[in-house]
Amino acid sequence: MPYQILVSGSLAYDRIMDFPGRFREHLMPDKMHALSVSFSVRKMETRFGGNAGNIAYTLKLLGDVPIILARAGNDFGLYQTWLKARRIDARSIEIDRNRHTAVAHMITDLDDNQIAAFAPGATRLPYPVTAAQLKSYRDARLALVGPSHPSDIMRQCRAMQRAHIPYIADPGQEITALTRAQLLELIRNAEALFGNDYESELIQQKIKKTRSQLLRMVKFLVVTLGAKGSVIYTNNKAFAIPAVKPKRLIDPTGAGDAYRAGFIHAYVRGAALPDCGRVASLVAARAIEHYGTQEHRLSGTDRARIKKILSRHALRRGAH
Repeated sequence: MPYQILVSGSLAYDRIMDFPGRFREHLMPDKMHALSVSFSVRKMETRFGGNAGNIAYTLKLLGDVPIILARAGNDFGLYQTWLKARRIDARSIEIDRNRHTAVAHMITDLDDNQIAAFAPGATRLPYPVTAAQLKSYRDARLALVGPSHPSDIMRQCRAMQRAHIPYIADPGQEITALTRAQLLELIRNAEALFGNDYESELIQQKIKKTRSQLLRMVKFLVVTLGAKGSVIYTNNKAFAIPAVKPKRLIDPTGAGDAYRAGFIHAYVRGAALPDCGRVASLVAARAIEHYGTQEHRLSGTDRARIKKILSRHALRRGAH
C-alpha cells in the first residue's frame, strides 16, 4: 500500500554542465588565496530539481504519496506542469509571486566531483506551516526535513513534533548556516540523521559530539559515500552497504536524493536497516544512469528485486 511521506526542502531549476576534464588538474593549492579559474563545459541542460522535488519524484516512482513542503517562484509553471503530469500533488507548494524559483548551477568533472552555485530565489523566505496543514497530514507515515531556509528547517522540525510525525533530519548544505543550538535541536528530536561523509563530519565538529555521542541522540545515522556505497550506523553496529553498479555512468547529480527516497520507501514498510540501504543503493544507481535528477525509471526487474526484499520482512511480521 502507498504511504504518505512529507518532504521539505528546495525546488529548483538545475543547470547541469559536464566538464570533460578533472578539476584537480586545474587547481593549484599554493594559489588558492587568489583563485581565478574558468571551466569550458561540454554541454549544459536545464532540468527540474531541488532536493524536495527529486525525493518526491522517486517516492512517487516507488508507489508512495509524497507531499512537498517547499516554496517556488513566479516562473514555476513548467515545473508545476511536470509534477502534475507525474501525479505528484503540487497543491502544498507555496508560490512567491515576487521571486524566481531557486536555480542550481552544477559542473561535474570526469571524477564525478562537483562545483555548484545556488541562487535561492523563493527559498529565501520560510515555508508557512499552518495548524490546518498539520491536521491534514495526520496520515503521514514519515517526514524528511531537508536543506532549505535555516529558519524553515527549525519550523519544520517543530511542526513535525507538534503533529507527532517522526522525521529524518537531512540538513545538507545548510549545516554551516545553522547554529550549534539549532543543529542539536534538529537532531535530538529526529528519528534519524542523513548526510554524506563530509556533512556528517562537519555536523560532529559543529555540535562538538563524537559519533558515539551522536548515535545516542538518534536511532541511526546514514552516511553516503558516493561510488563507495554507504554506511548505516546504530548505537552498537555499522552496516556497510555496497553501491549498486549502474549500467552506464551518465550523471551523479541527484543520486543522493534517489538514495533517500529508496531508503524511506523500505523503512516505512518495516525493512531492516541493511535492506533499506540495499533498496536505496539500487534506486540511486538508476538515477546515475540518466542526465538530470528526475529522468530515471525502474524496470520490472528492479521492482521485482525491491519487492523480494520487502516481502522478507512482511513474512517475518506474519510469522510473529
